Amino acid sequence: MREPERGSCEGLSLQEQLQLKGLRKALKSAGIPDEDLWLRYFSIGGMVGEYEVDAYLQSSHSLPALQRDLLAHAANELIDELPALPRAPYNEQCP
Repeated sequence: MREPERGSCEGLSLQEQLQLKGLRKALKSAGIPDEDLWLRYFSIGGMVGEYEVDAYLQSSHSLPALQRDLLAHAANELIDELPALPRAPYNEQCP
């Protein structure tokens, strides 16, 4: 029997796999380091240690739904704090 590859979601429920995939995508696109995520998660009441969160992000440890939701909330708070990306101006907005 072969070991699951690092980063694969084997052993996690389908719902947990989907939530983790979305979290990873959000963190990557926003450029948020795992350490920043854990600090925010812990500051809003997360009960899982940094080691366990890292293991979850690597798909090698399952977390209860409430803790996963707190991680998602922490990520969303960090994303909301990022500066808005520049937007393309319309013709009437140009001098």
